[in-house]
Amino acid sequence: MRRREFLRGGALALASWRARATPARAAAPHVLIAGGGFAGACCALQLRELAPAIRVTLIDPQAHYVTCPMSNEVLAGLRTLASITTGRPGLPRAGVQCVLDQVTAIDAARRRVRLGGGGALAYDTLVVAPGIRFLFGQPEGYTEAATLHMPHAWQAGAQTQLLAKQLRAVADGATVAISVPAGLMRCPPGPYERASLIAHWLSRRRKRCKVLVFDSNNHFPRQDVFSAAWEELYPGMIEWIAPSEGGAVTRVDVPTNTLYSSSGAHRVALANVIPPQAPGSLALVAGLAAGHGWCPIKPASFESQLLEGIYVIGDACIAGAMPKAASAARSHAQHCAAAIAASFAGRSPPVTDFDSVCYSLLAPASALAIHGRFVLSEGDIRPNEAAAAPAAEPTPGAEQASAAAQWYAQIRAACFEG
Repeated sequence: MRRREFLRGGALALASWRARATPARAAAPHVLIAGGGFAGACCALQLRELAPAIRVTLIDPQAHYVTCPMSNEVLAGLRTLASITTGRPGLPRAGVQCVLDQVTAIDAARRRVRLGGGGALAYDTLVVAPGIRFLFGQPEGYTEAATLHMPHAWQAGAQTQLLAKQLRAVADGATVAISVPAGLMRCPPGPYERASLIAHWLSRRRKRCKVLVFDSNNHFPRQDVFSAAWEELYPGMIEWIAPSEGGAVTRVDVPTNTLYSSSGAHRVALANVIPPQAPGSLALVAGLAAGHGWCPIKPASFESQLLEGIYVIGDACIAGAMPKAASAARSHAQHCAAAIAASFAGRSPPVTDFDSVCYSLLAPASALAIHGRFVLSEGDIRPNEAAAAPAAEPTPGAEQASAAAQWYAQIRAACFEG
């Protein structure tokens, strides 16, 4: 009895000594990512690849993501909505914990987020990829309820289906209008690709229809190429209206499908009104957005300039000269992940270049490409003139249409499938 008590006492003493003599192993750093689009999902995969010891949790309310790239093809009947809908199978395989919920608030001081389901999660580093929100009320009369009659279809999914349905109901000889907002927006060439593909669909079924592009901007990306293609492929069908000619729509009357601008009232059969945009609501409530509406970041790392320890990537951030596009979001994610991995290792962020590419279909067998090369220079992300100067953009055509399809398959696989 005494021997057993002696041995038990000795074992407890030894265990106590070992606990005091052996330092506790630090818990693995926890990176939490709010938002599971191209930027958020890609950042999660990159972090697991670069620093497998880091715990990564991605929070998004939707198990599936409908991509805006290629959604204009759905309008023209060239793709189905299912073909642009993806899960995130690569994330669990890579060791990312996926939580189906929404981050509704951020406590930066305590490094915690509150979830819509009522719970809370702690983090060491937070990455916010909230996408965009729409500034309803601009133009006057364009409310969220109005989107059920005048769809914007700038968030792929139900709005895409609604606009496609309305297009198919247009009578021959009718007018289709697209209203383009001023200022920064997701996918700057997108409205003009949309005009092209709507015209393609109409030219084969409603040959006497007209497509009016009411634009609040004085010019648009690759305008000369788009204009030449419209004249060749859809002569007389597409008309682009500059602000000086009444292109800026200031008010809409939803019941009568009427757009108002400085040139008067324009009643149309189908109105696709794209409202102005700003970062997703999480960026706004968390204090990540500046007075101009978007989220300023430190270009070397994508850490917020307003809240320490929080990084902002994707459409919501101000990334210098880079456009708001899926390819740019992927580049942000890769750069941000490398910077976070370096910070946990006690190193400075690596200096890398950025890139983006936007493909716009002009017709099923013809597309144009807009490539961008960017470099960190003088504290900002600027066009890399040395890389861009020698090479001209490729000629629009079938080769670029094939490249667009290949690019889409590749970026989906890289960001969601791993």
